[in-house]
Amino acid sequence: MPLDAQIESILFWKGEPMKVKKLAETLNVEVGVIEQGLESLAAKLAGRGVGLVRLEDEVSLGTSSESSELIAKLTKEELVKDLGKAGLETLTIILYKGPVKRSDIDYIRGVNSQFILRNLLIRGLIERVTNPSDERTFLYKPTFDLMSYLGVASLKDLPEYDSSIKALEEHLVTQTTNETTE
Repeated sequence: MPLDAQIESILFWKGEPMKVKKLAETLNVEVGVIEQGLESLAAKLAGRGVGLVRLEDEVSLGTSSESSELIAKLTKEELVKDLGKAGLETLTIILYKGPVKRSDIDYIRGVNSQFILRNLLIRGLIERVTNPSDERTFLYKPTFDLMSYLGVASLKDLPEYDSSIKALEEHLVTQTTNETTE
């Protein structure tokens, strides 16, 4: 498979920005070779609905600028829909456990939360920040707008905050213990 196709596959699977250096390590090639592959991929995606997005030393797949009006319309339609059970569940985990990694959210919920997280990010209810203990991952935390909307000055002001944190921790310990004994 050509290098540009491999890069496209990885970026599609990842679904979020990836450092060029990490792409080089993953594909076991030099950074310069990755840069050439990225140029080739960008050329092949020109005029399509998806394009290559670069910011500093990170790269991602994203919608093309030509489709911005269509995407803006779809985003507006998405924002008027209810959050739904999955959205509220994910938002609750972030409020009571955050800042939290996506893998931890997935673990607690038992399903992939990528779409729900994207939806909450678009709505401005959560934000994604770099994990200080592992720069390859992100943490999700509530935004000030969400806190203001909920009418709480601090996360500790959330209903039953202390007991909910304790129950969540106990659940995670029990779940981990059960997995190790199976």
